Amino acid sequence: MHIPQDLLAGSICPVTAALSGLCLAGAAFAAHRSREKPEALRFAAVSALIFAAQMMNFPISGGTSGHLLGGVLASALLGVPFGVLALALVVTIRAVVFADGGLTVLGANVLNMAIIGAGLGGLLRWWLLEKLPATRFNGWLCTAIASWLSIVLAALACSIELALNGVLPFGTVAPAMLGVHAVIGVGEAAITCLALALFASPTREIIPTSRSFTAPALTALLIALCLSPFASPLPDGLEAVMQQFQVLHEAAPLFVTPLADYQVAGIASEALSTSLAGVIGVLLTFLIAGSLALPLTRARSA
Repeated sequence: MHIPQDLLAGSICPVTAALSGLCLAGAAFAAHRSREKPEALRFAAVSALIFAAQMMNFPISGGTSGHLLGGVLASALLGVPFGVLALALVVTIRAVVFADGGLTVLGANVLNMAIIGAGLGGLLRWWLLEKLPATRFNGWLCTAIASWLSIVLAALACSIELALNGVLPFGTVAPAMLGVHAVIGVGEAAITCLALALFASPTREIIPTSRSFTAPALTALLIALCLSPFASPLPDGLEAVMQQFQVLHEAAPLFVTPLADYQVAGIASEALSTSLAGVIGVLLTFLIAGSLALPLTRARSA
């Protein structure tokens, strides 16, 4: 659901950037004040896992693909404030290093995927868990519902932004976006539940076990190195809708990166190039996330 460089313009870009900035400041403050914090290495590993998982597009009906957003997953594994920060970091790295989503629309992408996907989706999961008895079934149910809704709400926000920018009327773009992302949301829910079964628990936020850091980190590397070349090449939900209405046009990037489109410049083999780009992205995300998390996680013992 990464909005490309040329799809939004004008006042919607600085407005969404300002709104995202305010929300991220609030998330950072909440993370600093949080009593339950993940270790810096866990924050880094989960951020890297989200980056790698977002590379794996899976096919759905109608010649369209989807990929994990990972907002509810990040919030469940790290806590909601840290989940928001992790998604914002991943979205930023994908835009700056891999030219996936433009810089001028970074605010809108962070708003849709980090603030709404991880923040609102994570809070919804927490609220549902509080309202229902703490059983494993209810944990899976709450996680699945929140994951599905996080995709649908992010698609709704994207539709509003496109309509406000005059790309398409809301009555035209919203049904198309919500329809395709309702299907993608089913995959989001299934993958999120599976990941929680591997790395945590469906009924708790942060699980301090030996799997806390190593399992997500190794899984991220495995996905990037071995699975990323097999991702579906079909257009994702947003791209498919924009192609359907013939409003998607390629725009020149603001700057050139040697890792654009998850390919390493100079490597002829597309599969090898994708794998190397994925590994570089995982390692870069891990290093940056770990460095940024240190001040917030150290505050726990201060």
